[in-house]
Amino acid sequence: MVSFQPRRLKDDQNGYFRLLASIRDFVDSFANSSPARLALFIFIAVILVFTALLSLPMSTSSGTVTPLHDAFFTAVSSVCVTGLTVVSTATHWSFFGQLVILLGIFIGGLGTLTLASLLALIVSKRLGVRGKLLAQEALNNASRLGEIGTLLRIVITTSVVIEVVLAVVLIPRFMLLGEPWWQALWHGIFYSISAFNNAGFTPHSDGLVPYETDLWILTPLMVGVFLGSLGFPVVMVLVQVGHRFRKWTLHAKLTVSVSLILLVAGTFAWGFLEWENDRTIANLSVADKTIHALFASVMTRSGGFNLVDQNDMNTTTMLLTDALMFAGGGSASTAGGIKVTTIAVMFLAIVAEARGDSDVRAWGRTIPHSVMRVAISVIFMGATLVLVGSGLILALSDEPLDKVVFEVISAFATVGLSTNLSAELPPAGKYVLSALMFAGRMGTITLASALALRQRSTLYHYPDERPIIG
Repeated sequence: MVSFQPRRLKDDQNGYFRLLASIRDFVDSFANSSPARLALFIFIAVILVFTALLSLPMSTSSGTVTPLHDAFFTAVSSVCVTGLTVVSTATHWSFFGQLVILLGIFIGGLGTLTLASLLALIVSKRLGVRGKLLAQEALNNASRLGEIGTLLRIVITTSVVIEVVLAVVLIPRFMLLGEPWWQALWHGIFYSISAFNNAGFTPHSDGLVPYETDLWILTPLMVGVFLGSLGFPVVMVLVQVGHRFRKWTLHAKLTVSVSLILLVAGTFAWGFLEWENDRTIANLSVADKTIHALFASVMTRSGGFNLVDQNDMNTTTMLLTDALMFAGGGSASTAGGIKVTTIAVMFLAIVAEARGDSDVRAWGRTIPHSVMRVAISVIFMGATLVLVGSGLILALSDEPLDKVVFEVISAFATVGLSTNLSAELPPAGKYVLSALMFAGRMGTITLASALALRQRSTLYHYPDERPIIG
């Protein structure tokens, strides 16, 4: 019987390698035939895994099992880098639970397209042509197809480096404020990852309110959120060519320009509307009011951190916040919303139409009509999701419309600012917001990439006829 053992072991090994080869071939063919579906499948699988982990008794500080709807909501919120919570991150979850949330934020922050490309690259050891096109779309056509594997590694390295720098800046401050070194280390790492990935989760029970005038803490958070909202293609351009604006890509020029415009306009508008509000910043000094306005302008477009209770803001300020949240950040970034490049393209199209120009131009470049079709699709889909989501939440609760719309847009735009409506909703309402977070993180990106990758040629052309518009 001993003589048969090596042959049996060899047969088992051959069977294992055949199974592994079959899995690689399946993933490779799946990635090449339907990249968008692969991205969808990955995010669903990741969310389910993190839901299971957060449902474990060891994930809570009390050692009890978290209800499925709360665990699922938190998993979706972390993986979709939103920041909406239904239980206190600081008190409900144990260290293990907070670690699971932080890992979900880091994985989700890489983005659906990057994750899909990485899975195909890791499992099958190669990227097919459509898989490379998917990754190239995620990186905004940043390089030739042969360099995509290297760029994906650069994306992860860049994320880690920025997060480490932010943590190194934050940790000493928490130590100076009296926290033990191990707690300061954890808080610094948690805030750095949460900030760069625009997640908005806080490990403190009272959030950032105790640090509302501490620039040593607020400045790194604002810088991290702003860099994360620009997107990897823009960050890579900034690293490669620096401040030489003429050498930037059109995508980088549009993203940075519109982001700065929204940042400045949001700061002035938020400060003006809340300047005399006794419930928020009226009793602060001019310098502190300015800090609050700047911080709010940065965070409303996806960061999710807040220094004031959102319920205390004026109704007009909530409407302004709705608009900034819906706008979001840059494409292929950790931010949500319809993206600033979408807004830029539509604004340029309106200007071109007003001038009677046949082409939409910016900085010596012509924007293809196909890009404008994608922009229109993204805006329409986003508005439709917000409308449907608001209707469902209104049907499930007795809350006022402004509060419901605020929470729905925050979920769809993966911002995380809240009027505490999420925690007050019944389980069905939490599932609706979870679906909005997932659609907001997956929908616009996947739709844009799918439209960009699916070009169907036709052999005929119907006669033109112009309908009346407007």
